[in-house]
Amino acid sequence: MPQPRKSLICLESTPYYHCVSRCVRRAYLCGVDELTGKCYEHRRQVIEDRALKLSTSFAIDICAFAIMSNHTHLVLHVNKAKALALNNDEVLARWHRFHKGTVLSRRYVDTKQRHTLSEAELKSVEALVKVYRQRLYSISWFMRLLNEYIARMANKEDECTGHFWEGRFKSQALLDEAALLACMAYVDLNPIRAGVAKTLETSPHTSIKRRIKAVKNNVQPKKLMPFIGSRERTHIGLRFELKDYLQLVDDTGRSIRQDKPGSISANSEPILTRAGLTEVSWQLMVNTIETQFSTSVSVSILEHKKCA
Repeated sequence: MPQPRKSLICLESTPYYHCVSRCVRRAYLCGVDELTGKCYEHRRQVIEDRALKLSTSFAIDICAFAIMSNHTHLVLHVNKAKALALNNDEVLARWHRFHKGTVLSRRYVDTKQRHTLSEAELKSVEALVKVYRQRLYSISWFMRLLNEYIARMANKEDECTGHFWEGRFKSQALLDEAALLACMAYVDLNPIRAGVAKTLETSPHTSIKRRIKAVKNNVQPKKLMPFIGSRERTHIGLRFELKDYLQLVDDTGRSIRQDKPGSISANSEPILTRAGLTEVSWQLMVNTIETQFSTSVSVSILEHKKCA
């Protein structure tokens, strides 16, 4: 029996979540339909752009993503503190980028009309701001604004109506750093595992490709959650070195392509040790991130399954 979304997303347990949306139709979300020959490839860029645009307005960071032919993967980080720190003007400005809001909210953001609002109307705006603020750190609203936008576009292009997605998105809570790393690698390696790409550099519409492209210019992608290494907790970011992660994904990708157990390179051992993973555990987590875990992922869950 499906669990309610509120029971799957608990920010007190973890701010990191893996979200998957699958297309319900035979027709492709992206790529080329082998039966009809119709090309949907342009949708990949639309989905990528939409997700990244949403992340700049929401208090939600994208750690990893992969846009596949009939499904999408997103690893998200919820920054509730960021949303709570926004003032009323910032909350309304961010929300109005995707919704018109109400007559009162539009009058409030117009400095020429704000002074005309009565005390009762100002209280109504305060109540609206509270609702919008909560939505800005809601994964459900983030995915809703992403998936509804794509569904409408696809229905218009396909000249049809009805459901486009296979129900609501699937979400997994990533309860520790090891689970986060394994899930990010799993997502970044999706095109390679599917035979769509042979190298990380050529994996289309993935976060790993964006990161590698940025690395060549000695920067990190502005619209992706950055790797910050072991900097103090006041900084928001992935607490691993980017070079270690790239090496880790590349090594893991070789093992997956060969479809047999492989060794982790010496250059990647520090990050695995810090995450508390053995070679066997790491390969198992990456290979079975969706099949062995239902709503949450952690090393302790993995070890229990191994013992059983």
